[in-house]
Amino acid sequence: MAGIYIHIPFCRQACTYCNFHFSTLLAQKATILQAIKREIELTALMSPQETIETIYFGGGTPSLLLPEEIENIFQALRQKFIISDQAEITLEANPDDITLLALQQWKTLTINRLSLGVQSFNEAELKWMNRAHSAAQSLQSIHDISAAGVTNFSVDLIFGSPLLTNEDFKKNIETVLGLGVPHVSAYALTVEPKTILHSHILSKKTAPVDEVRQAEQFVLLVEMMEAAGYEHYEISSFAKPGFRSKHNSSYWRGTSYYGFGPSAHSYDGNNKRRWNIANNALYQKSIENNTLPCEEEILTPTQQLNEYIMIGLRTIEGLDMTVVASRFGEDKVGVISKIAESFISQQLLVKDHQRLALTKKGKFLADGIAADLFF
Repeated sequence: MAGIYIHIPFCRQACTYCNFHFSTLLAQKATILQAIKREIELTALMSPQETIETIYFGGGTPSLLLPEEIENIFQALRQKFIISDQAEITLEANPDDITLLALQQWKTLTINRLSLGVQSFNEAELKWMNRAHSAAQSLQSIHDISAAGVTNFSVDLIFGSPLLTNEDFKKNIETVLGLGVPHVSAYALTVEPKTILHSHILSKKTAPVDEVRQAEQFVLLVEMMEAAGYEHYEISSFAKPGFRSKHNSSYWRGTSYYGFGPSAHSYDGNNKRRWNIANNALYQKSIENNTLPCEEEILTPTQQLNEYIMIGLRTIEGLDMTVVASRFGEDKVGVISKIAESFISQQLLVKDHQRLALTKKGKFLADGIAADLFF
C-alpha cells in the first residue's frame, strides 16, 4: 500500500495563523501545475508497480483548481502509478469554493472524499483568522455536500484562539454533530514563527494563547465527540465508524507515500525521507532543468524508533512494545517501560498487555510525553 500527496501552493488570502507553504499570486498557478506534472514524470523514489491506495490534494487551497487542471494531474499520475479502483481520493476545499456544480464535477473526477476547512462557525473568529468564507457559507457548504450525495467528508475546527470562549467552542462542536459530519479534525491553535499571528502577539495586537483554556477546550472536544459515538482514533481526529481517513492513517502506520509540489514530503516506508523546496520559483526552475527540487535524508535506527514512538502514541492503537522489540531490540523495551512508569502513575499513560497508550488526560500532553520517551 502506498499513498500520494499533491501540494497545491495557492490561496486567495493569507490566514492569520497559517505557516504552510502557499502563495496568493494565482497568476503562477498554470506554470506550477505544469511543473507538478513534470515532477511526477521525473520521479524515481518509489516503484511505479506499487499500487496507490490513497491520493490527497492538500495545500494551500486545492479547491481553487479548475476541473481540467485536476484531471491533468490525474492523467500524469495514471501514467506513472497503478491506482487502485478503490483508492480514497481526498480534496481539501474551502466553504466558499463549494457549489453543487463543483461537487458534481469533483465526483466525476473520482474524488470521493472532501476535507472542508471550516475552522469555526463564529463570524467574529473567522474575520480574526482572515478566512475567505463566512459562517453562513460554512453551513451552506455542508448542506450542499450532503445534497450532492458526498457521504465521506471531514470538517476542520480550530480551538484555543484568543477570541474563542469555551461556550463558543461547544457551539461549534454541537453544530458539526447536528449536521451529522462523519469526520472531524480539530487542531489546537499554535503560534508559528513568521505568521501574522506571531507578529500580532509580539506587537501586543493580539493576546497570547491561553494554554489553560486551550486544554479545557480539548477536554470538552474529546468528551462531546466520544459521547456522540465518534472514535478518537488519533490525537486530532474523530470519526464515525468506517470513516477514518485512510490517507492520514497511512502516515501514522509508517507506510510509504510520495509528495509532489513545492514543500511536499515523501517517505519510502523504510528509512528514506525527502522534501521539496518550499519556494515556487526555485521549484519551477529546478523542474525546468529536469532536476528533482528536493533534499533527502536517511533515517538512523534511533530516528526511526523516535518517530515510531511519536506516531504510535498519537493513535488509539498506541505504542506496540512487541514492534519495538522486533525492530529496535528488547533492550529498548526496558528503557521505554522504565520511563513510562512515571506517566502511568500520573494517569497519563496506560499499559494494556504489550501496548502503551495515552489516557484522556495524557492526550493533551502527547508531544511532551513522546519527547521524554525519545532516545
